[in-house]
Amino acid sequence: MGRLLDAGVEALATGGYHATRVDDIVRLAYVSHGTFYLYFADKEALFRVLAQRCADETTALAASLGEVAADDAGVAVLAEWLGDFLVLYRSSGVVIRAWAEQQVTDRDLARLGRDSFGKIAAVLTARIPDQDGDSLTSASLRATALLAMIERFAYVATSRDLGVNDAEIAQRLAPVVHRGFFRVATSG
Repeated sequence: MGRLLDAGVEALATGGYHATRVDDIVRLAYVSHGTFYLYFADKEALFRVLAQRCADETTALAASLGEVAADDAGVAVLAEWLGDFLVLYRSSGVVIRAWAEQQVTDRDLARLGRDSFGKIAAVLTARIPDQDGDSLTSASLRATALLAMIERFAYVATSRDLGVNDAEIAQRLAPVVHRGFFRVATSG
């Protein structure tokens, strides 16, 4: 089953959700169709397992973001969390992209994606400081914008050779995210 899931990730990364076929998965896993159907009813069932695994990891990632102070300690917290986000994206990017790009038509799978990333957005909303009496809607909008930027950045970082490793990417990105979203603007 593990080989099939790994092959599913590889096939989905190469061909995308709609173009990937069971034939592609079994070829990459070096197993027969019979072996595939022993574990999964179809490609969607395999994707459902990948999606649930991604949802579980996303929930854990959301819970792992501690308080983000307005000083260098806050930058360090963000660097560690962004590094963990990149790790998640490397292992589950195909699922995240399917959710983000609305490739999944199954309502339960789509809801799983919304709920999973909703948890991260909720944590970000709670962590981003209030700006002069912001409404919850404004804070939520900023958190959603930040999550969208992080997701697209992770896509670029994991799909291209940027010449730096994930830890360095997280270290360089953290001060930018911190300054743009976690430091309270002062007037004057």
